[in-house]
Amino acid sequence: MSEAIQGFEDVKPMVFAGIYPVDTEDFEELRYSMEKLQLNDASLTWEPESSAALGFGFRCGFLGMLHMEIIQERLEREFNMTVITTVPNVSYLAYKTSGEVVTVNNPSDLPDPGRIDYIEEPYIKASIITKSEFIGPVMTLCIEKRGQIMNQNYLTADRVELIFEMPLGEVVFDFYDRLKSISKGYASFDYHLRRYERI
Repeated sequence: MSEAIQGFEDVKPMVFAGIYPVDTEDFEELRYSMEKLQLNDASLTWEPESSAALGFGFRCGFLGMLHMEIIQERLEREFNMTVITTVPNVSYLAYKTSGEVVTVNNPSDLPDPGRIDYIEEPYIKASIITKSEFIGPVMTLCIEKRGQIMNQNYLTADRVELIFEMPLGEVVFDFYDRLKSISKGYASFDYHLRRYERI
């Protein structure tokens, strides 16, 4: 059995959203289209999900808002699929008074409020490498997104690594695009899920 070369990681999605066919009968056709798209875009991740309002669809991970728009556009142009894309979000954990833990991907998954003990949201350890001239704007952005600075390392005279802990929910919508904008493209972003923390 062949093994992957050490040192390479899967591309991490930065934005998560649901994609549903306008006509529920087109679900299998949408699945086929997503499989074809993934052949030449390995950064696209998806898994089946269902919604009470929208029926069967897919929970997808994208590199950013632009990537999400491109995938939606390609589905329409290349596969003639008209789709509904939900607002980007993350999964939360709802702890019920009975002790049961429910994964909440969208508001319809939320248990009856009277039966919820507490809710936890995912926190990440974020690593941002940027030019030293952009430290101020990058730190301001991260703090605005409820981030807490954990470490700051100068890699070279003009390149710095900033380590933050922040809620994943603050990152999924427009964080990556804003980071690229304020750093004029000179910022890289990587993250690892750290823990779930009580809201």
